[in-house]
Amino acid sequence: MLMGEYSHTLDTKGRLIIPSKFREALGDKFVVTKGMDGCLFVYGPNEWTVFEEKLRTYSISKKDSRNYVRHFLAGAAEVEVDKQGRILLPNKLREYAQLIKDVALIGVGDRIEIWNQERWSQLEAEMDAAMDDIAEEMSDDLGIIL
Repeated sequence: MLMGEYSHTLDTKGRLIIPSKFREALGDKFVVTKGMDGCLFVYGPNEWTVFEEKLRTYSISKKDSRNYVRHFLAGAAEVEVDKQGRILLPNKLREYAQLIKDVALIGVGDRIEIWNQERWSQLEAEMDAAMDDIAEEMSDDLGIIL
């Protein structure tokens, strides 16, 4: 399971250090794609295969389904870790997630999310402020007991 939060900096060429804990779980090659909420999703090879299979189940006759699949697949890129533990993020993905310098890498179970640090800090503050309400709703909806 991928978990934890790390802060790193993009270099001028768009390379990003992947924390060793994440590299151990992902391996030397993995997939980066557009995520939700303005971040990037990073999947290891096995998790990417599972995700791709789920995307294949969506109906191509529905416009929203087509757009949903396009969102994740059109900009997806396989990246490889270099000897310094870095990956090169394609420019299109850096632009999508507004990654310029300071970056947060967040482990969220089956994937990593890469965030613009400022945007992540804002979202984290919003989540923290709303967590009591979120926890109550999750408990009611899913039977989660805290």
